[in-house]
Amino acid sequence: MMEARARILRVENGQAWLALTEKQGGCGRCDEPGGCGSVQIGQVFGMPKGEFVLPADDRFAAGDMVVISIPEGAPLRAALVSYGLATLLLVMGAALGSSIGAPPHVDAYALAGGVAGLALAWGMNRVLPRSRNWRQRLHMELAPEGDCSRRLRVLR
Repeated sequence: MMEARARILRVENGQAWLALTEKQGGCGRCDEPGGCGSVQIGQVFGMPKGEFVLPADDRFAAGDMVVISIPEGAPLRAALVSYGLATLLLVMGAALGSSIGAPPHVDAYALAGGVAGLALAWGMNRVLPRSRNWRQRLHMELAPEGDCSRRLRVLR
């Protein structure tokens, strides 16, 4: 399980707004000599969002320290499906378009097929998170810090 510690900022309507309390990402050697700085590369387009929301029950209150857990490999699976699906549909759309196109306009058909493949991937990536089966594979658990035996499954 991958874990991160967070502080609950507020709880409203069964939702907890959380802020991570530890510096996240990479191997943890970013600030040390010889560190790769991968976290800084990941922040080229801006700092990561300071807070996020997870479902929580009434046992949690503002100010509580919690541990957020996600199964090992779940982020990799999500990235592979999201980016892999887009890449696969782009290539398949371009190949289909170029095979349909007439000789003077093969490139235009390939471009149109690739764009259509990306549009289909975008639509599928918008619908996929709504799938209960997909969300169960990426579930997160929220537990009070120091109480690992009472993990609460909050995202199904």
